[in-house]
Amino acid sequence: MTEPRLFGDPHETPDGTTVITVSRPAGVFVIRDGQAKWEPAVDATRVAVLAVTTGLVAATLGALAVLHRPPWPDLRRRH
Repeated sequence: MTEPRLFGDPHETPDGTTVITVSRPAGVFVIRDGQAKWEPAVDATRVAVLAVTTGLVAATLGALAVLHRPPWPDLRRRH
């Protein structure tokens, strides 16, 4: 039985940087000038869409709560 590969094959870019993909956690090791740096694979678009959706849901629920029963007392003058 073979073990699953965690590291991909190293790739060298034209400027001499070596990039090694990693499957778990998803990301890459970038080796440049003898220094290794971890860069996680983060989809910024997905994070932004999640944040906007959360904000819209919170705003909608807040507006519905205020329209249903305002949290302040009735200040209208009655004659």
